[in-house]
Amino acid sequence: MPRCLTIAGSDSGGGAGIQADLKAFAAAGCHGMSAIVALTAQSTVGVTAMHEAPPAFVRAQIEAVFSDIGVDAAKTGMLFSHAIIETVADFLAAHPLPLVVDPVMIASSGARLLREDAVDTLVARIFPLATVITPNLYEAEALVGAPGASRRELAEGLVALGACAAIVTGGHGEDTVDWLFDGREHTAIPVERLAVAATHGAGCTHSATLCALLAHGWSLADAARGAALAATRAVRQGLVEIGAGDGPVDVLGIRDRAPSR
Repeated sequence: MPRCLTIAGSDSGGGAGIQADLKAFAAAGCHGMSAIVALTAQSTVGVTAMHEAPPAFVRAQIEAVFSDIGVDAAKTGMLFSHAIIETVADFLAAHPLPLVVDPVMIASSGARLLREDAVDTLVARIFPLATVITPNLYEAEALVGAPGASRRELAEGLVALGACAAIVTGGHGEDTVDWLFDGREHTAIPVERLAVAATHGAGCTHSATLCALLAHGWSLADAARGAALAATRAVRQGLVEIGAGDGPVDVLGIRDRAPSR
């Protein structure tokens, strides 16, 4: 049973963050574990409050699962602050493993999930440890400092920042493609864009599935294709009836799992 760890924030609405990651791990046949770096008071319409976990407690969570259960692959999501990033980077640098970095910066509702003074720390400390980073188009533009650049150019720019590989995901912009650059080869992965008002957690689901498939031993290119398919399926099955805003994706096919009487 592959073991996957998510180091990220909690979404009280259950749509994104570690809640989405754990569902994606399970859907991909992995045992999921979590180290919560921050709590968010969050719904489908926005984030109303955030509470950062003490860095020492974040490290304690990570150490607990590494020392007993073990970890085959990990992903990071919302890391929030300079102190949290330094703590996570120090531990992972001493315990190298396949690592997916989803550089979560701003929630779909507009709430900032990464402090502005922590962006440089994320790039300097976390990117070099990553097997692959998975920003969306807007995050990639902000990180590279190149608004309007093509996904190909952005992926190359992200690798130039220190990442081994980058996938600029295709959920935004005009072209519907996940663009993978592994430092040598470019791979365009077509994705289907669906007119479904339930995309909350799609990015988390993508990166968590990618992490799970790497834990299963898949190549990066195959894992990227599998993650794209899983995220698309999760949106297609999205729970549009949940909440007043954009509903959560459904990677587990929850409707089909309802017990019969």
